Amino acid sequence: MISQNELLQLTSQALNETNLPLNGKQSGKVRDWYDLPDGKRLIITTDRLSAFDRVLACVPYKGQVLNQLSAWWFEQTKDIIQNHLISIPDPNAAIVHSVAPITVEVIVRGYITGVTSTALWYRYSLGEREIYGYQFPEGLQKNQALPEPIITPTTKGGVTGHDERLTCAEVVSQGHLDENTWDNVQTAALAIFKRGQELAHNAGLILVDTKYEFGLTEDGSVMLIDEVHTPDSSRFWKESTYAERFANGQEPENFDKEFVRIAYADKGYRGDGEIPAMPNDLWAAASERYITIYEMLTGKTFEAGQYPVEKRLIENLKNAGIK
Repeated sequence: MISQNELLQLTSQALNETNLPLNGKQSGKVRDWYDLPDGKRLIITTDRLSAFDRVLACVPYKGQVLNQLSAWWFEQTKDIIQNHLISIPDPNAAIVHSVAPITVEVIVRGYITGVTSTALWYRYSLGEREIYGYQFPEGLQKNQALPEPIITPTTKGGVTGHDERLTCAEVVSQGHLDENTWDNVQTAALAIFKRGQELAHNAGLILVDTKYEFGLTEDGSVMLIDEVHTPDSSRFWKESTYAERFANGQEPENFDKEFVRIAYADKGYRGDGEIPAMPNDLWAAASERYITIYEMLTGKTFEAGQYPVEKRLIENLKNAGIK
């Protein structure tokens, strides 16, 4: 494992953005992407860390973990649904099929938890009992398991810049997708989540909830895109200590960025107003967690890519014929 001191020293070199000599650059909260010929796209996963729909900092090796862990999950779920991955030319880069993204983020939840404005527990703690079109009983506790996983869709960004909550019925009634396509998306999402829970269990973890993104190919078939079961898109808890900690009212041991969300929420920040400053120790700890979850899930030793990233990235892309 890379030492915390090494991670602290690399914080200033974390990959914030790319400026490659390629066409059609676009940027999201975490990823930069470029158009390639023949219906392909180059996606660079940076070290930017976002929460509450805001970029908060850059975390060393975060981009590499997300990129390589997603590639591993795409392989584990390709029998369930086709995905966009073609190749991984660099630890931070992926060449993918370019498809039309669906304008809905598909969140699957197995537990009532979370501190963001769209999270089940946050809405429940405000007194809401009908959330995302589901009725919830009185007396639920934070981090309690749901009887079965549920799908809670959101828009991507929305008019406010934040994700806006939808019900499953509204996905169709508001014209995001036709009923048949939405049924196919939901079936795929629940199957991928079940596979994720099984493999997480094998690693001593609980897959708590996650976000999926899908696209449509030219023939209208559904394709899994973006990322899968990463510490960015998912919550993971340590399985062996969950029951005892839940019974004692303690937060589960987690291996995702939830502890970052909690640190900001404790300062009263949930995405609006000025972003509070945080110590670099927080980002070094985040890097350690990202690397740990990669190794636990894949059973592989994390092989740290060379920093600074961009020089290495450009060389690897040239070797892959991308100039």
